[in-house]
Amino acid sequence: MFVAIAYAAEAAAPPAQGIGSMLLPMVLIFGIFYFLIIRPQQKKAKDHTKSLEALKTGDEVVTSGGIYGVITKVDGDTVIVEIADKVKVRAVKSQLYPRTKKEVTEKEDKEDKKDKK
Repeated sequence: MFVAIAYAAEAAAPPAQGIGSMLLPMVLIFGIFYFLIIRPQQKKAKDHTKSLEALKTGDEVVTSGGIYGVITKVDGDTVIVEIADKVKVRAVKSQLYPRTKKEVTEKEDKEDKKDKK
């Protein structure tokens, strides 16, 4: 019984393949990863950097810790964020996420609907 298995294994040896047949799938996989993962991430990082450069006094932001606030002063790479009445914190610009006007109006609309109920 073991002899029959050994003969079958010898007969199934695949033919030798060239380097091109191994290289082509690797190139295709890299291309797919580039267009589906790497490129969108680079674009998102670039957009985030642009939005951080455009921050100014009065903009609403969210910190990386999840604290909402309004910028009261921009000072180089840091900003002063007012998170409550007379409560201000200093934050690094790179840890802020600007809120769009659409997000702000949607939140206000939801709060108004809750108040009416």
